[in-house]
Amino acid sequence: MEAVNIHQAKTNLSRLLSRVENGEEIVISNRGIPIAKLIPFRTSSNRRASLGQDRGKFVVPDDFNAPLPDEILAAFEGDVE
Repeated sequence: MEAVNIHQAKTNLSRLLSRVENGEEIVISNRGIPIAKLIPFRTSSNRRASLGQDRGKFVVPDDFNAPLPDEILAAFEGDVE
């Protein structure tokens, strides 16, 4: 477990959060006195390990980028009668 001071935490917050997201715990200290601990919100979630879990559960239709039908476009534009 690494300890950083407040200045380091403010300067490198994004990097520290990425490390915490991967399971690390980081202590934030003020003048050498620990005041907070960054820990993963969900210890069981590892974003890298979860990539591709839904592979094969959904197929993108061939007409995915096709224009919407006129009646749906009208509904989005508020022209519903």
